[in-house]
Amino acid sequence: MRPRLPKLLLATLIAAFSGAALAAPFAYVPNEKSATVSVIDTAGDQRLGDIPAGQRPRGIAAGDGRVYLTDGKTGSLLIIDTVAGKLVKTVLVGDSPEGVSLSADGKLLAVAVEDDNSVVLLAAPLGKELARIKVHGKNPEHAVFSPDGRWLYVSAEEAEQVDVVDVKARKQVASIPVGKRPRGIGFLPDGSRAYVASEMTGKVYVIDTAERRVIAEITAGQYPAGIAVHPDGKRVFVSNGRDPSVMAIDVASNTVVATVEVGKRPWNMAITPDGAKLYVANGRSGTVSVIDTASYKKLADIEVGELPWGVSIR
Repeated sequence: MRPRLPKLLLATLIAAFSGAALAAPFAYVPNEKSATVSVIDTAGDQRLGDIPAGQRPRGIAAGDGRVYLTDGKTGSLLIIDTVAGKLVKTVLVGDSPEGVSLSADGKLLAVAVEDDNSVVLLAAPLGKELARIKVHGKNPEHAVFSPDGRWLYVSAEEAEQVDVVDVKARKQVASIPVGKRPRGIGFLPDGSRAYVASEMTGKVYVIDTAERRVIAEITAGQYPAGIAVHPDGKRVFVSNGRDPSVMAIDVASNTVVATVEVGKRPWNMAITPDGAKLYVANGRSGTVSVIDTASYKKLADIEVGELPWGVSIR
């Protein structure tokens, strides 16, 4: 039987998601070991509560009234109604799914499935499977839509490349060499460049998406993992799992302009729509660090569940 959200917590969350509170976006944090999603009000950086979420929630994408999560233990995509604060649908996608991405128009979902080296394409918001696309990289971790929704860039744990999928054609059309063990991927708002963190080489690779080639290599910290791109397109943030820190990269010069210390094992990240704050999940600290993107100062460490995997903001 699926665990139910305690009535008091459910009432608190419903109140938070209604009326005047909707002025602020919310940050959603999947906690692998706790099997919950923590909900944070980004206006006051307060944790409002937790929603039960499968057995091992990992990848996350937030849309209108929905949060989409991968469950690594059950091989499922979980669809949560954020207003009701409960799981509304489970969709089997394959063993060991990791990252999930939502297209900018909110119509498509992409789930990276490790064990069969594929990306599952689904229709949002109901999660109907549309295609299962094989990729060359082994153990894909992230499958990220380009801003225009035409392409998916796919990173894999056991690869030295990013695979490019043509969304309309439903097939891989290219591979772009990068460093060993690529992880997080982010695009500039205009889609002209993609940024890829490669864990074992300690670098961020800058890809010209038109030419499909690396045009710069930026030295990051130890074990870079997560990527978040500022809405203004002028800065890219990378988390360094072993340091532990987050670095800010200036897009114009391809140089690191700031380093901010955060919690242990920082992983995946997200930026508020206005670009003012960055939220990073610290896996081994059980916290989310909040960074002011203008001053590069850490504003808060918010306690969440055990082993937070990432953040999505809506």
